[in-house]
Amino acid sequence: MSMKNLIAAFPSNITEALEIASKVTISKSEVEIKNILICGMGGSGIGGKLVAKWVEDEINVPVAFTSDYGIPGFVSKHTLVIGSSYSGNTEETLSSVRAAIDKGARLIGVCSGGKMKEICESNNFDVIVVPGGNPPRTALAYSIVQLLHVFSQLGLTSSERLDEVEKARQLIVSDENEINEIATSLASFLKGNVGIIYGTTSYEPVLVRARQQFNENSKLLCWHHSLPEMNHNELVGWGGGDERFATVFIETEDIHRRNKKRMDISRDVISKKSNKVFDLFAKGNSRIERSIYLINVVDWASLYLSEMKDVDPIDIEVIDYLKDTLSKFE
Repeated sequence: MSMKNLIAAFPSNITEALEIASKVTISKSEVEIKNILICGMGGSGIGGKLVAKWVEDEINVPVAFTSDYGIPGFVSKHTLVIGSSYSGNTEETLSSVRAAIDKGARLIGVCSGGKMKEICESNNFDVIVVPGGNPPRTALAYSIVQLLHVFSQLGLTSSERLDEVEKARQLIVSDENEINEIATSLASFLKGNVGIIYGTTSYEPVLVRARQQFNENSKLLCWHHSLPEMNHNELVGWGGGDERFATVFIETEDIHRRNKKRMDISRDVISKKSNKVFDLFAKGNSRIERSIYLINVVDWASLYLSEMKDVDPIDIEVIDYLKDTLSKFE
């Protein structure tokens, strides 16, 4: 399936993911959950970061992440570990969940099969199986919905978050034409430049997702940073800025008034070094809606930029080379 068709399928993926969740019952925890560790890489891992940010004001236990082979020292029998691996065979994620099991943690897997499914089933852990066979970055709908469902089933968050995902789906369907117009403009803006994406900490996982999509789909090197932290370091770096850099400011209506002022000042400082500044405004009535709206805009923009650059958005030859070379290394 083409990347265009995969991106176009995002709303229907949300619908299917919600249907899958409605049929899954997560076993109640036998011990108190004192912390959560989400294990995942790349397109599989970003779903956890998005969900954690969406529920940070509601959930009453800390949520941590590992995108490596190991796990933090706090992992114990009171830790809920979520292994998010679309293929079910991501070696870093498998390594971390095995280490967590050895420390007595409870595991819940979200995957399309593979070794993750085998590990969960052989240890009597819950596993949610989603449709497989596509690039992990195109399966975001499945991970965000299943993670929200897990949290809701365990009484850690409200089921209303899933309702917000459905509202977000309706938003991106109703605004499809406008989203594509904005995405085309954003792709044209970034073509031939080094992209820099700025937003607030409340939406940092959206910034990460945007960078990943431009990296993989558009074969574009770019970076991101969030305010207010960016004002304490990177803004000084703009003393060496020039016209190579094209800056995208992502703004939402729930921005803190001090961060709004910081963004305005930062935009002014950067504009003195480069006239390439693009403002991307989110739509939606909740953080989830606004996040999914922005994700959809960037998904399309990354596709359109790949077309403008005449590169294959599906191709990940360099990652395949890396994995093949690693497979020969003990």
